[in-house]
Amino acid sequence: MKRIILFIQIIVSLLSIVACNDNDSFSESKSNILSFSSDTIKMDTVFSKVPSSTRSFWIYNNSGDGIRVASIKLEKGNQTGFRVNIDGTDLTSRGYQTSNVEIRKGDSIRVFVELTSGYTNELEPKKLEDNITCLLESGVTQKVNLNAWSWDATVMRNSEIKGDTTLSSEKPIIVYGILKVDSNATLGISAGTSIFFHDSAGIDVYGTLKSIGDIGKFITLRGDRLNNMLEYLPYNMVSGQWRGIHIYSSSVNNEIGFTDIHSSEYGIECDSASTYNSKLNMYNSIIHNCKGNGLTLYNCKANIENCQISNALGDCVAIYGGNVSIMNTTIAQFYPFDSERGVALRFANKYNEWNYALSSLRVTNSIITGYSDDELMGEKDNNDIDFNYNFDHCLICTPHIDNDKSMSNIIWEAPDSINAQDKNFKIIDTKNLRYDFRLNSQSKAINAGIANSLIYDLNGKKRDDTPDLGCYEY
Repeated sequence: MKRIILFIQIIVSLLSIVACNDNDSFSESKSNILSFSSDTIKMDTVFSKVPSSTRSFWIYNNSGDGIRVASIKLEKGNQTGFRVNIDGTDLTSRGYQTSNVEIRKGDSIRVFVELTSGYTNELEPKKLEDNITCLLESGVTQKVNLNAWSWDATVMRNSEIKGDTTLSSEKPIIVYGILKVDSNATLGISAGTSIFFHDSAGIDVYGTLKSIGDIGKFITLRGDRLNNMLEYLPYNMVSGQWRGIHIYSSSVNNEIGFTDIHSSEYGIECDSASTYNSKLNMYNSIIHNCKGNGLTLYNCKANIENCQISNALGDCVAIYGGNVSIMNTTIAQFYPFDSERGVALRFANKYNEWNYALSSLRVTNSIITGYSDDELMGEKDNNDIDFNYNFDHCLICTPHIDNDKSMSNIIWEAPDSINAQDKNFKIIDTKNLRYDFRLNSQSKAINAGIANSLIYDLNGKKRDDTPDLGCYEY
């Protein structure tokens, strides 16, 4: 029996040797070269000192023999900030190169690339380049190019604003955690400033927020991911990238003008407060693409003018009681990621168990529309408290309301006119997630308004004597 076992072991060993000899022949022919799944790895734009996401590619040996790679190295070593891992071998710990890598015929290895760039000391993004160089045993050299744009930024981590402070920077500002404005402090944000919020980061306002930009110098509040989720879809166009702005009960006299807020969990949420003091004055601003509500007002005094509030998984605008004026505003509900989205505008005199008297809601020269055949929801949940509203010179996507003296000069979008709602705007491209809420030539909102004090539209274009509805003049 022992002899039989020994004989079998010898046979297996011989077969293994033969197999290895067949598959492990290595050629030094210059005609045998490697193939790459990509010859260029683009990291897009990254913030200096902030690690990038990981990219990868494959190195294939599709030749007829094995190939020995004498060395694989990162050409510039530690000069650019690229980090490379070759099939489990970290080049950083090996002097940015490795040697004697064997790739058998028909086999492959995977390469991972990351980047943490140093400061460039420049205002604009600076291009960084390096090469992964493979020197074959045959003497042939093959390269894969690595490139990215590095952008210097100011970083704030769980910052607390205890005194009057103004954020003004030609460089982007990255916020990690919560940017808190204390009850006795005012946080100003200067025109042209861009603030990038990390995942779950946001602004908590107990004092006062003054985010005031200008024509051509908008303030931008957005997520900090600069790369793409899919080839055609930047993370900047995906909702829920950061938390949003929460304005607490103690906060008054907040002013948001010429500010673009987008791709957050929620845009702005204002807690209940006295309706004698202004809670929020928002003008010439945008709230777009939120995973919750765009703008939520609980028993507040608020003024909204020349604004675009669009695309929310919740309601674009939700008003529970208070004293609210909305003028020349486009409220458009074309949220693409979920068919169970909310409506364009909801107003009520109760939220859960809380009664909130709606002392006044005035909506003038505005557009309220979306995919649904009913984008306006008025909910009188308590007959014993105020529920006062007035819509004048508006285009509204909702079934025609008869004999309501609170509705005057209304253009009713017919629910049975298929896709009529998206005919108001230049671009409603759900497939590619591109939106442009300026009016097109077919819109009934053109010349349908009443003259008021808002001489210029959101983009600074002058209105004529018969202004268009919404925030954009055709």
